[in-house]
Amino acid sequence: MKPGLPTAMERPHFIGIGGAGMSGIAKILAQRGARVAGSDSKGDSETAEALRAHGVTVHGGHAPGNLADDSTCVVVSSAIRADNPELARAAELGVPVVHRSDALAALMDGLRPIAVAGTHGKTTTTSMLAVSLSALGLDPSYAIGGDLDAPGSNAHHGEGDIFVAEADESDRTFHKYAPQVAIILNAELDHHANYASIEEIYESFETFVSKIVPGGTLVVAHGQEGAAEIARRVAGREGLKVVTYGEEPEADVRITKITARGLTSEVTVVLDGRMLTFTVSVPGRHYAHNAVAALAAGVALGIPAHNLASALGKYTGVKRRLQLKGEAAGVQVIDSYAHHPTEMTADLEAIRGAAGDSRILVVFQPHLFSRTQELGTQMGRALALADASVVLDIYPAREDPLPGVTSEIIIAAARAAGADVTAEHAKGAVADVIAGMAKPGDLVLTMGAGDVTDLGPAILARLSN
Repeated sequence: MKPGLPTAMERPHFIGIGGAGMSGIAKILAQRGARVAGSDSKGDSETAEALRAHGVTVHGGHAPGNLADDSTCVVVSSAIRADNPELARAAELGVPVVHRSDALAALMDGLRPIAVAGTHGKTTTTSMLAVSLSALGLDPSYAIGGDLDAPGSNAHHGEGDIFVAEADESDRTFHKYAPQVAIILNAELDHHANYASIEEIYESFETFVSKIVPGGTLVVAHGQEGAAEIARRVAGREGLKVVTYGEEPEADVRITKITARGLTSEVTVVLDGRMLTFTVSVPGRHYAHNAVAALAAGVALGIPAHNLASALGKYTGVKRRLQLKGEAAGVQVIDSYAHHPTEMTADLEAIRGAAGDSRILVVFQPHLFSRTQELGTQMGRALALADASVVLDIYPAREDPLPGVTSEIIIAAARAAGADVTAEHAKGAVADVIAGMAKPGDLVLTMGAGDVTDLGPAILARLSN
């Protein structure tokens, strides 16, 4: 066994091993020498094949027999329902059940963790850190909520002493981590099944900050209302250094200029009285701020700012974060994971800035009934930034339907804001709908956190024909 492998995880079984967070932990455990197995509803996915390449056993579907009798633990996420047959089998065998966050916390033990938190931007910022630290030869371990450049590239067991991880606030599991450096990109009301108010969100982030090790650093956005509120609440805590970043003159790491250059940006910051200019290979102010947060976090770990600024230019994006899927008939198709109104607005503004006179067409799939109920009106207003949109039915994920909550909430709000919106209930018909709308020079965004991403290749194929 490699050092750092918890005994209880020598033979782990993951229920839902194909999930972004779960697959990353499974991969790291396999790289550390564990005998890893698991099950997933999509046993033939690219993620499953990537795990198998690391010696992981992946079963398609969920069944009691998938769980080996000698498993040392069962790892689950908050998305796994209590009636899962493999959970029942674990109870029969007396196999302990471990939450994904506890497994990740155990993997960080003994290293210098950077935990990236926020309502939006976690995957991008974590990826920026992973890529730039790797480019500097520091070989960090990392666990990201999305693939960098290939299936299975969302995690890595490195030989260095830094561990970079997303810290998920959705179910409060980020309270399990004890980072040396924590980033709070923003804090907004979301995950309505778990948080009843913005005050609960703030309290949860405060608890996260309290877990930073003595002498550690909190990197926080100066100009974002929620993040700034948390910074005010934790100001003066003994053993905690707070570093702010943003475009405001009072920010510790001050962004003085963001220059759009097509699908990239040039960012200039002032840090400790020195001016640094570097390139971010994704468009938009939102992503520039993510890069500066990554810069501030790396400097907090003692990495020279000029080295890190240069290395950040090696980041070329992560899957589903304004990822170019291809071009056909003069139309570019781009994939966006945005599913919260703030994210939708940021990505649409970024693409608008890079598109020039090109039209922007959006295929949007709402994610979760609870989110649509609370934020559907704002989602519709965000879609007004596009030239035309096609809105699909709600992707339920882990939720059951709510009475009266449909995509019509979004569509009505979008039309009220002057948007050109088409409702489409059949996902299989979208490629034909877009082919009938698109003209050479247009940009098409498939947008949402569900399986809308699968439509990109279908749209490109239809345009080619």
